Amino acid sequence: IANVLNSKDIGVNINVQSTGASKANIYLVNDGEADLATVQNDVMDYAYNGTDLFAEEGAAKDFTAVAALYAEVCQIVTSGDIKSVDELKGKRVSVGDAGSGVEFNARQILEAYGISFDDIQVNNLGFGDKMTHISTGGFGDSADALKDGKIDAFFCTAGAPTTAIVELATTNTINLLTVDDEHAKILADAHPFYTTYSIPGGSYKGVDDDVQTVAIKATLIASPKLSEETVYNITKAIFENKDEIAATHAKGEELDLDYAVSGISVPFHPGAEKYF
Repeated sequence: IANVLNSKDIGVNINVQSTGASKANIYLVNDGEADLATVQNDVMDYAYNGTDLFAEEGAAKDFTAVAALYAEVCQIVTSGDIKSVDELKGKRVSVGDAGSGVEFNARQILEAYGISFDDIQVNNLGFGDKMTHISTGGFGDSADALKDGKIDAFFCTAGAPTTAIVELATTNTINLLTVDDEHAKILADAHPFYTTYSIPGGSYKGVDDDVQTVAIKATLIASPKLSEETVYNITKAIFENKDEIAATHAKGEELDLDYAVSGISVPFHPGAEKYF
């Protein structure tokens, strides 16, 4: 997005920085250290309402929504012999960094199946979400641990296909676990920011059939201090140059006006609101 927008005459220059997870990105914008950031829409909801990831520190509300960009898919990757979420009981499972958005995704999905963290052997393998895996595929620590037999499964919230899983599947037999309609409904009733998502068969070697799971949304947020004109121009440029963005990154193909505004639980920046 930055490369394409910087080539247009829209009056801004976007300087990209690799950062920590969604929570860190929200604080960067909230504290005035960044103008724009990408975050998971579930973590955004926690921040605005002071729940879950933000329960201890309290709400952080000094940010606004610009647009949901693409699906961040909750993928549950297992060694070949684990074929259902129920079978994770008692197993060694990486649930992401302690306190990360991925850890909350894992906790919430397992709860929909009546499984708590007490029922699994929790591993907090670091990788962060957001900026890190947009550029590198991330989740390498978890993939390496599964490859080496140190864990039995891991949760990964990222655009699919995810580089680390693609690479893992070339050397190891893997399964992607299904979140069926019944449990997806239980999850969405408790946490409305989840949607169902089908990972196409063939996305990963050896996983030939479509796999239904759930997803949240990678969402662009902005400082409320940015002018209406600036954010209007950024939003307009993203959607009017969708094809050019998609030509340089596959996720650009998911840019969609209806998708951009649904499932967003915090106020939009006036500039984005004006464009939509």
